[in-house]
Amino acid sequence: MKKPVLFALAVLGIVGGLVAAYLFGRTPQTLPPAFAPASSTFDTAIYANGIIESEQSGGSNIVIYPQVAGPVTQVLVHEGQSVSRGTPLVNLDDAVPRANFELAQANLATARDQYNKRLSSYAIDPKSISKDTLDTAKDLMVQAQAALKASAAVLAQYAIKAPADGVVLAINSAVGSYVSPQGAYEVYTQAFSPLVVMSANQDHLAVRCYVDEILIARIPPPERIRAQMLIHGTDIKVPLEFVRVQPYVSPKIELSNQRQEKVDLRVLAVIFRFEKKDLPMVYPGQLVDVFIGQKE
Repeated sequence: MKKPVLFALAVLGIVGGLVAAYLFGRTPQTLPPAFAPASSTFDTAIYANGIIESEQSGGSNIVIYPQVAGPVTQVLVHEGQSVSRGTPLVNLDDAVPRANFELAQANLATARDQYNKRLSSYAIDPKSISKDTLDTAKDLMVQAQAALKASAAVLAQYAIKAPADGVVLAINSAVGSYVSPQGAYEVYTQAFSPLVVMSANQDHLAVRCYVDEILIARIPPPERIRAQMLIHGTDIKVPLEFVRVQPYVSPKIELSNQRQEKVDLRVLAVIFRFEKKDLPMVYPGQLVDVFIGQKE
């Protein structure tokens, strides 16, 4: 190979190395954040993870499990629907309990007829039948009434109704699926879930925030607490109204709901509330950042 060719290749190698060094050595321009990172407007504050839930005196949401087992025959509501107390939500296959109810009705009709006949006979001539026979007929009628009442109660359990006014958040089953008092089996998680999940009235929602145990001593007195919620993915900051402290320190697994998780950290639940009317895109179950400060 001629020397000019070797010289040209060497020059090209040097130029390529310089170009590569320049390209790989450049510092790429940092893109601006999509939204500002979580920060508090308070001078000093405690940070806590929070989860939005329905506002009620106890618990997080209304979870509904059937008292009996059977396949679902009707789903009468849809998710997001507002319902009042006693509204039918889901019907289960009630063929057997309905047959038992009709049998109890027939037994009561027979027992009542037998008692009325004996009562009429006794009224015409007290010596026509014994008092013991009349009392026995009456007892059989009372027993038949009780059996009908019991069968009616069992039949009613196959119609799942709303226990309170609220909003249907989730229906975890479909027509044809089998449910039991354990709930509805979820194929993806391979666990049982409530048949229906409801929230209370959503004019106001609650925020259950979990304060790390090492920060519990820094929580201000209830009358001096003020708090602010930051919604993930936005710059929205919502003032919160203090409701109560749940006076029980629990494991932090409640934040992830992974019961097999092994942690030593424990947290204290503090509940706040806020008005939803100006926040249409906020839902129960949503994770938020919460800053707890002290009033001046």
